[in-house]
Amino acid sequence: MLPAGLVAQPADRPDHHHLTRLHPPARIVLRLLVGACSCDLVRQRHADTREDERMHRAQARRAGRARTSLIAELERHRLGALVSPPPNGWPHALAAFVAEHARNAGDTLYLLRLDHSAPGGAELPVRRIPAAEVVARPLEWLADPAPVIVGR
Repeated sequence: MLPAGLVAQPADRPDHHHLTRLHPPARIVLRLLVGACSCDLVRQRHADTREDERMHRAQARRAGRARTSLIAELERHRLGALVSPPPNGWPHALAAFVAEHARNAGDTLYLLRLDHSAPGGAELPVRRIPAAEVVARPLEWLADPAPVIVGR
């Protein structure tokens, strides 16, 4: 079961095709979001919203993303501020969910994408890690832009 405040939405068709090519056993592809953004799942939100937005702008510049993509990304990020985090924060809640999901459903692919304008991770090799590592390193296991398969 998803932690309260975390939302799962069906991925769009290009993401579905892209991710099922990376992990063929997948039948369902979902986006996990806090509000409408995913960054809260891997790091703590700054008390000063300008710091968070500065981080998004820097990532967009490094990736060469278009200004319109950045503006949409910032709007999605702002919606996440309206959702109260769980007691230990979103990264810990996500890690607990991922470990439980691996125990119940088996291997699952995860891919962190803060920019939703294009599928990511295609050029990077898929890493495999056990659920215990996710729980042990809730702030680090998904910080890498490479796709990750989490198993029992």
